[in-house]
Amino acid sequence: MSDVAVVLIVVLIIVLIIRGPKTLPELGRIFGRGVREARAEAEKLRSEDDTPKDDSAAT
Repeated sequence: MSDVAVVLIVVLIIVLIIRGPKTLPELGRIFGRGVREARAEAEKLRSEDDTPKDDSAAT
């Protein structure tokens, strides 16, 4: 198992102990929403980079 997976499991256990099992779905939704927004922003930046530049104004 990779180090990242072990760290994520330990963090999940700590959150479960501190926050309780009832708040895990809410935390999952918040995390999922953040990942979705980050992906959308990354895709927007990629699409801006892919658009052709208008070089006629420079000459």
